Amino acid sequence: MAVLGASLAGLAATAYFFFGPNGKKNQKHAKSWAIKMKGDVVEKLEKAKEVSEPVYHQIIDTVATKYAKGAKISQVEIDELAKDLKKHWKTISVAVSAKKASRKSGK
Repeated sequence: MAVLGASLAGLAATAYFFFGPNGKKNQKHAKSWAIKMKGDVVEKLEKAKEVSEPVYHQIIDTVATKYAKGAKISQVEIDELAKDLKKHWKTISVAVSAKKASRKSGK
């Protein structure tokens, strides 16, 4: 169940990034490394036993550190993407809360 909740949270973050208020701008400027980085965040969210704001931020920081070691991506771009992903916690927390509520009600 936790994996499913984390998957929903990851999908919510990705969907919000591409289809939210700034979606067109984000789609236009998305680079392949950014998409891969978001995918890595989603993968780690899926593996997380519990998803909370500190856990979510730690996952983003861990993935960002991995990408910072690559010489082809500027630290500024990585930091901007990490900051943007962290802003979406409220959207993700709604998906996580909804999943927890459905588990409690037995659905």
